[in-house]
Amino acid sequence: MNAAPAVEVRQHILDTAMPIILGKGFSAVGLNEILATAGVPKGSFYHYFGSKEAFGEALLTLYFTEYAERLEEQLVQRGGSPVERLMGYFEEWRTMQCADGPDGKCLAVKLGAEVSDLSEPMRAVLRRGTEEIIRRIAVCIDEACNDGSLTGVSDASSTAATLYELWLGATLMEKIRRDRSPLDAAMTTTRQLLNLPRAA
Repeated sequence: MNAAPAVEVRQHILDTAMPIILGKGFSAVGLNEILATAGVPKGSFYHYFGSKEAFGEALLTLYFTEYAERLEEQLVQRGGSPVERLMGYFEEWRTMQCADGPDGKCLAVKLGAEVSDLSEPMRAVLRRGTEEIIRRIAVCIDEACNDGSLTGVSDASSTAATLYELWLGATLMEKIRRDRSPLDAAMTTTRQLLNLPRAA
């Protein structure tokens, strides 16, 4: 049997690690656990990643790349008005963060505070990734303002940053409280900031 190409093995390690890191964090997970789960010899890890920090950079880069693809579908390709797509994005955020299991959980929340003080390269990936998310939200807000489905929003970029920071904070509080009330409050505040009527 031919060996799997290096790119496939590298991707397999990252795909295997993602739910483990989402569940336990970065520092608490050893390479042995990831590689044993992936079925990859430890000695080959450094062929794909120069260090655990480089691995962390790659993991975060993958997360934000996949997140950007989901944003493209949610905020651009999906049907409906821009404001409907925008609110659908936040509704999906609330649903995913309240669900059991690691699928769809926010890696920026999970690792942001943990690794930003430990690794400048990983912090830089987090910063670039979150800035791109805010930019994409701002584009959707601007589109909604231009077509009249949003009114009274004077600065799309500032509003997008406020909303994203609101939802990051609410997601962290949901983890602390283990109930959805912070995310429900974030949705209410989102509608207020966007001058939308209360949900029925």
